[in-house]
Amino acid sequence: QVQLVESGGGLVQAGGSLRLSCAASGRTFSSFTMGWFRQAPGKEREFVAAIARSGDRTTYGRRVKGRFTISKDNAKNTVHLQMRSLKPEDTAVYYCAASWGMIGDTSRSGYDYWGQGTQVTVSS
Repeated sequence: QVQLVESGGGLVQAGGSLRLSCAASGRTFSSFTMGWFRQAPGKEREFVAAIARSGDRTTYGRRVKGRFTISKDNAKNTVHLQMRSLKPEDTAVYYCAASWGMIGDTSRSGYDYWGQGTQVTVSS
């Protein structure tokens, strides 16, 4: 069992940056692939980024690749999402998630634990 708590969301102008953090409880954090998803009103939850257990591999959704960076600190049980060059279409609730599976599974069903989400709003 692991509990995830996101922070760092807020309101930012287009072109700006935000850094989301996810703090995880439990002693097995280093065993998890960690991911970020987002969900805009009326839309499906979308994969944003994931990082492997050891932090040596990452993968990104097509719409954020090159603008977002995911990182993992196993010593501090945290995962971060650095978001740059934000666009109004990045507006969504962002969720941190943990998976017992491999980094290659970017589906929502591939993740076992979820945080409550943090709102990111990008104004034009």
